[in-house]
Amino acid sequence: MEVWGLTDTGNVRQQNQDAYRIEQLGENALLAVVCDGMGGARSGNVASRLASEVFSEEVKRSFSAAQTPQECERVLRSAASLANIAVYEQSLLSEEYSGMGTTLVAALVHDKTALVVNIGDSRAYHINADGVQRVTTDHSVVELMVQRGELTPEQAKNHPSKNLITRAVGTSAQVFADVFCLTVRKGDCLLLCTDGLSNQMADQEILFEVVHGARMDDCCKRLLEIAKERGAPDNVTSVLIAL
Repeated sequence: MEVWGLTDTGNVRQQNQDAYRIEQLGENALLAVVCDGMGGARSGNVASRLASEVFSEEVKRSFSAAQTPQECERVLRSAASLANIAVYEQSLLSEEYSGMGTTLVAALVHDKTALVVNIGDSRAYHINADGVQRVTTDHSVVELMVQRGELTPEQAKNHPSKNLITRAVGTSAQVFADVFCLTVRKGDCLLLCTDGLSNQMADQEILFEVVHGARMDDCCKRLLEIAKERGAPDNVTSVLIAL
């Protein structure tokens, strides 16, 4: 198992409010986390960094290679809850941090199982030679509109409400995380990314770069370059796990 990550401010933003972490949990276990902060100039940075750190440290503390997928799911839910509490309590400490929050998407890969946890509109993709599958469902206003048939996925990318999310880490005392369990095999890839990338590329374009692009260790850089060629109005972050 190999993993690569990259984050960039993009072409427009003055600050990078994204954050990511990669943790090796053992010989056959890996954790990757991507967060996209929101709030004022400083608070978005604080929210994404704090959430990614608290989440990662709690998973590292609680994870055991002997755990079943169900036990791993409980670890991820507990870590997400602790990350939410940490950001929420920080937001109450000063006016500067008031209302801050962050998305969180993470993957815990252990042997032939991958558990993906998601809050917000950062995404996880499962990619192999058979195609690309978006694992997560965005917690966003436009995703709800797509589900109701009011927008197509392509229209959603340019909709005025595309940045309005319905669930985030730290904006309330409690938050519910989605958890997905996947069976993975050698040759599969998992891509975690913020909407700074997914808003600029179609799923099939991501598939092509991961499966048919040049070197795998260069993939995150190629994805970033494409996003920047298309304007990159937001921060861009991706983590690629190759099994």
